[in-house]
Amino acid sequence: MKFFDKTEWSLLYALPVLIILLFALPTWLVNYVQVSMGMGLVALAVMIQMRAGLVSFGQGLYFCIGGYTAGMASKFWNISDIFVILVIAIVVTVAVSGILGFLLRRYREIFFAMLTLAVSMILFALLSSSHELGSTDGFNLPQASYLGWHPEGETGSTVLFILTAILTLACAILINRFLRGPIGKIIEAIRENELRVEYLGASAHVSVHVLYMIAATISAIGGVLWSMALGHVTPEMANWTTSGQFVFIVILAGTGNVFAPLVGTLILEVLRVYAVEISPNTWQMILGIVMLLTIVFLPKGLWSLFERFVKRLSSKEPAA
Repeated sequence: MKFFDKTEWSLLYALPVLIILLFALPTWLVNYVQVSMGMGLVALAVMIQMRAGLVSFGQGLYFCIGGYTAGMASKFWNISDIFVILVIAIVVTVAVSGILGFLLRRYREIFFAMLTLAVSMILFALLSSSHELGSTDGFNLPQASYLGWHPEGETGSTVLFILTAILTLACAILINRFLRGPIGKIIEAIRENELRVEYLGASAHVSVHVLYMIAATISAIGGVLWSMALGHVTPEMANWTTSGQFVFIVILAGTGNVFAPLVGTLILEVLRVYAVEISPNTWQMILGIVMLLTIVFLPKGLWSLFERFVKRLSSKEPAA
């Protein structure tokens, strides 16, 4: 059996492409690519839950936990090492998602969506009322360090971009492996018929719990990378509008491949930039029209266009 499938090879090839773009693109566009990678991990978390028929309107909870872990580590403990921060964020996220998972794994459809939204909004309210953490304004983060190395200025930005690219693509490869594995097959079966999954001897509740914790962990990693790139955190990371944005990305991009939410996040960021430029006062309407057209004409998302293109190319190849 091949160690890497086509998707994983594509993700590996994407790393040198991103590094080339780092030096070829203007700084403002590089910043959008970097921010999109952090947010793309959260969209990826939403996507894998959608494969089980679960729509999370509260993924901003773990996005925010990752960001605020980075901020609080530097603010209160003077920790700026990104590897230490990532470990702390993962530990905190696993603990929180492990506890909440016992509640959420029993619910499906609108109940799951509303419960995830509720717990995210609780964190949003707590952070918004905390004067020690900057209330609604949040607070700034220092530039990241790396195992005792403290690069500054442009060098620091370059190193952080490359690390963000490596971690994002590595997470995508691991998630692709997960979806190809036993639990990955079970979660798709849960979406189709949960009762039959139980009859086959697998626990739907345990599978959903594991899925929820994995989605939470990669969302927290995305939150750390996003906040370190921007150098600032605010309670808006946990707000329902932020979580809704991740759902928007998955609907726009589709759930057919782990690549889809990563690319979809960048498309949304670029679309939003030009929508604001074209119509500063009604740019939300442009995004709404795009979502409406996507749902009507591309119910499986933009990734379905790529799949059709690949199938058409393969059908034109001459037989050996």
